[in-house]
Amino acid sequence: MRIEDYALIGDTQSAALVARDGSIDWLCLPRFDSPACFAKLLGDESNGFWRLAPAGHEMATRRAYADDTLILETVWETSTGTVKVVDFMPPRHANPALVRIVEGVSGTVDMTTEISIRFDYGRIIPWTRRFGGRLHAIGGPDSVWIDAPLDLEGSSDRHIGTFTVAAGERRSFVFTWHPSHQPEPHGIDPGEQLAETSRFWEEWVSRCWLPGRHRAAVVRSLITLKALTYSPTGGIVAAPTTSLPENLGGVRNWDYRYCWLRDAAMTLDALTESGYVTEAGAWLDWLLRAIAGRPEDLQIMYGVAGERRLPEQTLDWLPGYEGSRPVRIGNDAAGQLQLDVYGEVLNCFYRARKLGLPPHDYAWSTACRLMDFLERSWAQPDEGLWEVRGPRRHFVHSKVMAWVAADRQVRAIKELGHTGPLRRWRAMRDRIHAEVCTKGFDRERGTFTQSYGSHEVDAALLLIPIVGFLPPEDRRVTGTIEAVERELMTDCFVLRYPVSESNDIDGLPGAEGAFLACSFWLAEALSLVGRKDEAMALFERLLGLTNDVGLLAEEYDPVQGRHLGNFPQAFTHLQLVHTALALC
Repeated sequence: MRIEDYALIGDTQSAALVARDGSIDWLCLPRFDSPACFAKLLGDESNGFWRLAPAGHEMATRRAYADDTLILETVWETSTGTVKVVDFMPPRHANPALVRIVEGVSGTVDMTTEISIRFDYGRIIPWTRRFGGRLHAIGGPDSVWIDAPLDLEGSSDRHIGTFTVAAGERRSFVFTWHPSHQPEPHGIDPGEQLAETSRFWEEWVSRCWLPGRHRAAVVRSLITLKALTYSPTGGIVAAPTTSLPENLGGVRNWDYRYCWLRDAAMTLDALTESGYVTEAGAWLDWLLRAIAGRPEDLQIMYGVAGERRLPEQTLDWLPGYEGSRPVRIGNDAAGQLQLDVYGEVLNCFYRARKLGLPPHDYAWSTACRLMDFLERSWAQPDEGLWEVRGPRRHFVHSKVMAWVAADRQVRAIKELGHTGPLRRWRAMRDRIHAEVCTKGFDRERGTFTQSYGSHEVDAALLLIPIVGFLPPEDRRVTGTIEAVERELMTDCFVLRYPVSESNDIDGLPGAEGAFLACSFWLAEALSLVGRKDEAMALFERLLGLTNDVGLLAEEYDPVQGRHLGNFPQAFTHLQLVHTALALC
């Protein structure tokens, strides 16, 4: 399957990817970052999957989410009849569950189900047995119970069942995970859970106030962002997957099942603008817990419950998606210095208050402590927004976001009634601004550059007018936009930065696709500088990249016409929302 051949289902604590052929090829339980029990996505059938589809048929005829929900409906039209499979994960009560309901639409259809459970990312073959009419699989700390309307026969490394469904008939399968040391979980009623899941999503979407012709795409993006929120804590993961490649067959494969402060801050900004102030409050509580301690110990990312240790390791038994190795879990970028994060967090604090979040005394004291650190540290080189694994640099975007931090703190004092060293922060803001305009701007070419003294441009420079560092009509802004279009665009899509064998910016071999969030930034920047028709045309082109159920990955390969990177990607979807709001 191509990356865009997958759809997402989830229960706001974990998620599964369902392919167009009816196979669930990725599922981590009980959390987003738990080991996978279906890992075919990064290997083959021996690493775990669950297929449910008409016998002898591959790709489905069509599929879609049921209205504004995360309930997936996949339809096959065969020579003997039509059948629909409904896949969803109910809101969690006790144990995580995955439900698959087969509905006969017309005629009769012969169905096949094959399930191969492999714990620990495809490495552990569980012990399976029948117990009270249920199929039970256990291996180490993991235990799964399967309720099925037929006996699943063991065959080599999987269990297989065949049945026929006629028009008006319904057959239900329930896959329930629980810790292996606990008693057998109670069964659930699939029909009741379907109704509850539908109510959950419909009620949540009803709070969205966004109008406009792009409402459907925005709502689907907001649902995706909600699905990537770990509801017990409010943390938001960047994606539910690991190691989907930025370059097919390459080594740019990373684990995104963690909470980046930058991504989460931008996501909450998008949710708050769309009417979801409650989610902003939950994320703020998560953030204050996660960063508690010394401000100099702030990390760029955390686990979904605020964990700080995210050691990176490789899973050598998995061949990777289309041979893209290594497969990684954990992420060593957690230890990087990325000064822009402070600006994202403090901007989020300010924006959330402006958009209706109640005051929080501890949040302001935390913001002041973060500013104390940033005052001492903003002049340092860092790894920057893109988490380069090459040498540290004075990245212009990092400095701009340090300016944002100071600017938002000044505004918080003047507009929200907070108290703080106004004169000192204003002076810091002015000093950063002057330095960036002097050291980060190439006067001969008329553009800001990726870092001080460099010749390369960077798509993150498109944020300069968006965050208010310079007004859109400033010639330095328009010159930078033109440089990005000239040097980073390929077939209307924007690369993050130049990547070549002679360029050691990120310290990694190989190229990558166009970064979709950057393309949305360009659309918003074009709108700000008055090129509204071009902005709308680009935005419409980007919307055309969504797959059949409205999802986007991290990157896009315009040559092969394929999605790349982890999927679905929160950073991409939140930029879709921001751009839609800007173009309204």
